[in-house]
Amino acid sequence: MNTIKRNPIGFFDSGIGGTSIWQEVNKLLPNENTIYLADSKNAPYGQKSKEKILEYCIKNTEFLLNKNAKIIVVACNTATTNAINYLRENYDIPFIGIEPAIKKAGLVTKNKKIGVLATKGTINSKLFEKTSTKIDHSIKIIEQVGYGLVELIENGEIDSSKMEKLIYECLDPMLKENIDALVLGCTHYAYLVPQIKKIIGNHIQIVDSGLAVAKQTQRVLNGVNLLNSSTSEKTFNHFYINKKSKILVEILKNYNPVEVIEKEF
Repeated sequence: MNTIKRNPIGFFDSGIGGTSIWQEVNKLLPNENTIYLADSKNAPYGQKSKEKILEYCIKNTEFLLNKNAKIIVVACNTATTNAINYLRENYDIPFIGIEPAIKKAGLVTKNKKIGVLATKGTINSKLFEKTSTKIDHSIKIIEQVGYGLVELIENGEIDSSKMEKLIYECLDPMLKENIDALVLGCTHYAYLVPQIKKIIGNHIQIVDSGLAVAKQTQRVLNGVNLLNSSTSEKTFNHFYINKKSKILVEILKNYNPVEVIEKEF
């Protein structure tokens, strides 16, 4: 067997949000080893300059390559929209990016009004602009920056009253526009779905990228003959975080085998 197939899939995000993508990949590809890097010390990327975001992405990529990653999932919308082209041009390894699922939302909307909840860094990126222009021009896109949401998630305040208030303030302008599809344009926001549903009800469809990213990862690994289908060896899932690991440990408590390593990088 090709031993490189047993090398891990690498993931990185500005923090713990990308674990929502990791969960989808782990579910679809349970035989794969994984390495996840949570750059929580520098979260959120969405408020940083493009130059700073690129600097972090290069550092994260180098870290994962040193851990023998065979493919890297950029499990962060802001990092993808600002750095994926540079990474693909400068590293000889496949990269899977995360883009807001605007195209999918364009297919499910009935009244042609889509809401996009994302970070400032994602909404202001060229890739987001390019993606937005690829759908039916008669569809109206209402963009909303999720100010403060990532910070609260990273601090473990997902179910707090402060979070509930902030989510309502973010969704209200889109609800007033009568959207019927809501794109979650940040991997962190997947952890807010229960609170979001309390506000928007069942008549607005929530759209994210998790499953699509997992399937694309599978396709790419198949394409380069690096998919690990062996069940003869135990898998490992290592999570590195450069801030207090309590929240990450809590999110991963139902997954096994998982090892969380708190260290500077």
